[in-house]
Amino acid sequence: MGKHFFSETDIKSAWELVSTAFWQRYPNPYSNHVLTEDVVFREVTSDNRLLSRRLFTKTNRMPRWAERVFPGNLSRTVYIIEDSVVDPGNRSLTTLTWNVNHATFMRVVERCVFLGERDRPVWTRITREAWISSGLFGLSRPIQEFGLARFRSNQAKAMKGLEHALSNLQNASTGSHGDSAEKHKNLNSASKAQKPQQYI
Repeated sequence: MGKHFFSETDIKSAWELVSTAFWQRYPNPYSNHVLTEDVVFREVTSDNRLLSRRLFTKTNRMPRWAERVFPGNLSRTVYIIEDSVVDPGNRSLTTLTWNVNHATFMRVVERCVFLGERDRPVWTRITREAWISSGLFGLSRPIQEFGLARFRSNQAKAMKGLEHALSNLQNASTGSHGDSAEKHKNLNSASKAQKPQQYI
């Protein structure tokens, strides 16, 4: 059967800002386990949706009891595929992620939807679901329990990472407006200081 995770979270930020922050999450102080991020495929469809596939490399430490059972040379790196669809017309971003290797030990499939709320334009709802399973006979139950606990912990970090990216975007926006105002002020001062040219 495996384990199932479900959560819904509302963020007080417009979908346009949240979806922009989504692509700028890494690196952040809460994602030291994310080693690499690569775009494998990207396409804009005729109905103006953005389709992407990315490959992530992450560290994947096993539980202590599993380290005693499995060989020491077993890779501690996990490769994650992420498929995503950005639909600006419906103000939605949907992702599906799953691990490529170590799938017999533990498979984690996650579906996440970022949806702009129509009745509250400055809010975004994040719906997250995950399915955790293991194909190891006799050990699947404790592995699934471990996977669920780790997933919950990682999702808390993922939210902090998204909030960090949102904060950076908001600070950059505020800073750029301030810079523009200062430049405008300087230009006005310069134009007032200049004497008009006379032509005869």
